Amino acid sequence: EVQLVESGGGLVQAGGSLRLSCAVSGFTSEDYTIGWFRQAPGREREGISCIGSSDGSTYYADSVKGRFTVSRGNDKSTVYLQMNSLKPEDTAVYYCARERTACGEQILVLWALSRLGDWGQGTQVTVSS
Repeated sequence: EVQLVESGGGLVQAGGSLRLSCAVSGFTSEDYTIGWFRQAPGREREGISCIGSSDGSTYYADSVKGRFTVSRGNDKSTVYLQMNSLKPEDTAVYYCARERTACGEQILVLWALSRLGDWGQGTQVTVSS
């Protein structure tokens, strides 16, 4: 059974850091592009980062570039999102998802809209000012 399970969310002060984990099972994460998305109350789901399957290429939305880093764990069963210099506007439910696709800006936009692929249940991140 394919599963993606996010963890690591919580409450943090502005300027702080969190590391989200996306634990995958039922497949090898390297065989898929893993995307990270977030959705704040009243807002559309936003694609913020991805790590590609073939070459491990990465992409970051402008809203998180320079502050967030996506990576695969050594055992390839976990994908991480290191979030530094957090801001109140980063408050959202964060999701990871898998799909057989490339990793890039346009792909993430369409992916967030279509909700294609397999998704985790999300983890809440709250950044206080």
